[in-house]
Amino acid sequence: MEDSLVLNQKHEKERVTWGALSKEMGRICHIAGPMVAVISSQSLLLVVSTMIVGHLGPLYLSGASLATSLAGVTGFSLLMGMASGLETISGQAYGAQQYQKVGMQTNTAIVALILVSIPLSVLWINMENILIWIGQDPLISHEAGKFTYWLLPALFAYAILQPLVIFFQIQSLLLPLFASSLVTLIIHVPLCWALVYKTSLRSVGAALAGSISIWLNVILLSLYMRYSSACAKTRTPFSLELFKGMWEFFRFAIPTGIMVCLQWWSLELLVLLSGLLPKPQLETSVLSICLNTISSLYAIPFGIGLAVSTRVSIELGAGNPHAARIAMLAALCIVVVETSIVSIILFACRNVYGYIFSCEKKVVDYVTHMAPLVCISAILDSIEGVLTGVSRGSGWQHIAVFINMGAFYLLGIPLAVFLAFWEGVGGQGLWIGIQTGLLTQTVLLSIVTGCMNWKKESIKARQRLFDAN
Repeated sequence: MEDSLVLNQKHEKERVTWGALSKEMGRICHIAGPMVAVISSQSLLLVVSTMIVGHLGPLYLSGASLATSLAGVTGFSLLMGMASGLETISGQAYGAQQYQKVGMQTNTAIVALILVSIPLSVLWINMENILIWIGQDPLISHEAGKFTYWLLPALFAYAILQPLVIFFQIQSLLLPLFASSLVTLIIHVPLCWALVYKTSLRSVGAALAGSISIWLNVILLSLYMRYSSACAKTRTPFSLELFKGMWEFFRFAIPTGIMVCLQWWSLELLVLLSGLLPKPQLETSVLSICLNTISSLYAIPFGIGLAVSTRVSIELGAGNPHAARIAMLAALCIVVVETSIVSIILFACRNVYGYIFSCEKKVVDYVTHMAPLVCISAILDSIEGVLTGVSRGSGWQHIAVFINMGAFYLLGIPLAVFLAFWEGVGGQGLWIGIQTGLLTQTVLLSIVTGCMNWKKESIKARQRLFDAN
């Protein structure tokens, strides 16, 4: 037992060399590149559905947009966050060469997330009544309720899809992930158009197309997992033994889910608050453009965060704390270069990029005025994406939960409300408040990461793995 927990002591004496750092940067880019494409392809499914529905008229567009937003807040964000708990336990198991445990943990996560989806589905079924109860327009509420109802199959598909994605991600089986996501997106576009315009389903045809497409992605990945020799050492059949790992999964899944949702919900709250400002249409339009810009750009650092989470968890599980630290430093180097390029391009295009979203000059001028703040947000988002990836890989998500709670809900949102409504700064005040929370979150995550005892984290990971055996 002691021999299995002994770490290679020379790793603690090694310095970080440029050769080791550049080699690790190559490994992270190898994972991050395809994962960015996978994330973008998956997120585009509902974006495409909303765009196609938009040509039916303002009512259908409003209903689909509201439904998509609520589906993300009340369902998809939670499932994605909880599934990310696998990055800790499965990555460390894979690093410790406990390959069968990876398959069993994936099965456990699938069953657990399906169970979580049941109460969420009750919420979705009653979405129309909930929206009317909180004062939303009845016609828009009706359309949003129908759209959400037909998205129900997608909720359960998503509960299976996210653990499968992490199963392949941990093993660096990125080609099947990329191929299945791309094929799904290619099929989704004509399928959605046909169901919306060539049947009597109208707007709900887009929701049905989204459900079919996500299930298609699940089927493609499941078939590859079942029949490919590349998954032979990690796949395991479903059995009652998967319930033994429920506590371990929820132990990491719940804080990870909360960590993701707290930040996601704060941004959605930003849009809701903008509707209470003196010029709600202008403020909401501009803040939506800024948020869409940040969300699109975030795919890159999020992909890097997934890569560093994978590398850190594998190296900690393998008993290589020095290599895990190098992975963290390599990811930060990559993201600094990435965010520098992106922010410079965004600032250079500040006078024109608003036209992508609107032709109204007052909207474009407001976006130009907000562009420097958006550039700062892009920089902070990129660094935060890597640091949260490190937290998932090393297993201290519970600390990140308290950081997010304090940064956004005790500081960021109160400051945003104060600046926007009491000081009269408007939408710019809302943005400054939330980004102050983001800055606080990034600083605190940096402090925690900088103080991390990598050797201790590796010992804890291996003790948990071998004690479980």
